[in-house]
Amino acid sequence: MKKAFLVSLVVLFSAISFAQNKYVGVNSCVCHNLPKQGKQMEVWKNSKHAQAFEVLKSEQATKYATAKEIKGSPTEAKECLECHTTGYGQPAEKSFDMTKGVQCEECHGAASGYKAIHNKPENKEKAVAAGLMLHKDDAKFCQGCHVSKMHDVKAFDYKKMWEQIKHPLPAAKG
Repeated sequence: MKKAFLVSLVVLFSAISFAQNKYVGVNSCVCHNLPKQGKQMEVWKNSKHAQAFEVLKSEQATKYATAKEIKGSPTEAKECLECHTTGYGQPAEKSFDMTKGVQCEECHGAASGYKAIHNKPENKEKAVAAGLMLHKDDAKFCQGCHVSKMHDVKAFDYKKMWEQIKHPLPAAKG
């Protein structure tokens, strides 16, 4: 009974901690561009995720918004920003810039709670407890945005798309 209570308490504390985390933005992830980190930032910079907000400035985005009777510019519309940015409407640090598109924290969680500790293997569990999310090729997670709820999108081939954005750490040299 005590064990179940303690587990419930830990889960509740973790949920509260996650809720308090703030988005810090892609500029806080620059260490992930080092060769020992697999130049993960380069993968992101060269992806469509990095350009997701810029797409909202296009004539095509305006056409989609008009067709869906969205008032105002796509760069300001909740319906567009929920998928074309990270952390829309959520707590963020002052330096956070949502116009950088779909950033690291969209998949890995708001980083204010784990950014200072997650870069050492011995801290992995602590970082996860502090809000770091580690996905395992999760198509359902990606389909939260990669569906045609707002506009026509190409059929989402998760395996193909994952190959374009995956960013594993390089294997340790033994």
